[in-house]
Amino acid sequence: MDMSNGSYFVGWGTLSLVNAGLAQGKGRSGLSWWLISLLLGPVATFLIVFLDPVAKKTD
Repeated sequence: MDMSNGSYFVGWGTLSLVNAGLAQGKGRSGLSWWLISLLLGPVATFLIVFLDPVAKKTD
């Protein structure tokens, strides 16, 4: 696998942005999940998909 052109890093960065959007859709912090995704990548995607959405507070 030739990673000299940086495509690996572009793909990992794109995945982290997708994860941030998924997290926000489930009521979680996009910034936090973006940072987690930079470290964990596909594992973070798995966690976001299978964690339950955050319940909205009702007054």
